[in-house]
Amino acid sequence: MNKKIGFIGCGKMASAIIKGILSSCCDNNYEIKGSEVNCEIAELAQERLGIPVLTDNRMLVMDSDVIFLAVKPNYVEQILEEIKDEITPEKLIVSIAAGVNTSKIEKIIGQARVIRVMPNTPALVLEGMSGICKGEFAKDEDAAFVMKLLSSIGKCIEVDEKQIDIVTAISGSGPAFFYKVIEDMARAGEKLGLDYEKSLLLATQTALGSAKMVFDRGSLTVQNLIDNVATKGGCTFVGISVMNEENSDKLFYDVIDETAKKAHELGK
Repeated sequence: MNKKIGFIGCGKMASAIIKGILSSCCDNNYEIKGSEVNCEIAELAQERLGIPVLTDNRMLVMDSDVIFLAVKPNYVEQILEEIKDEITPEKLIVSIAAGVNTSKIEKIIGQARVIRVMPNTPALVLEGMSGICKGEFAKDEDAAFVMKLLSSIGKCIEVDEKQIDIVTAISGSGPAFFYKVIEDMARAGEKLGLDYEKSLLLATQTALGSAKMVFDRGSLTVQNLIDNVATKGGCTFVGISVMNEENSDKLFYDVIDETAKKAHELGK
């Protein structure tokens, strides 16, 4: 039997996941529906995604095996109160609401199987990075199922919930940090006399290629990759020396640390 997957909320992140599932080789195994309480938004989402989009969250839950909570964090409690009577032990709840702990969800809907997901925006180009964690009553096979789904939009890892704030800081917020690095490099090139768009292309493609080199490094460490480019006495070596003198490692530690602390605060 096909597994029925319902998305409460069809915004950008939900749309990315839906499109990823539909474009994967196993899309025939899933029947996907969405819900948006606003009729006009529901109609637009249906046209955009090519799936049925209801305007009744309870109806969606009743007709789904897996329910994605893809709404803003401040709406989660309201939605859960609305649908809790339709949630049975057979249904799996998957929350992508940032900062909402599984225990908060379980407190409202009882002993339900809950998986919490922290995706990121590169899912929109099928290069997402997601972290997931299980709630108290979720099973290993629940986590395996969600990881399989999310692998259609990029890569996925499982962590303990106490580590999910670190995931949020590195991959959830991380795209903005990498955009900042790319932009700073491009602007530096512009200040030195290179056309901005050319400088931006250089920085962007270099970031893309470097990331692929890390993925394909085999037995090499990231430090090995650095050393292979930064020949002692060469121009790259000078640039790396500047980064070391400016304590770039401390800068990025502070960035990740402060972001993770903020993510933890949101979950309280």
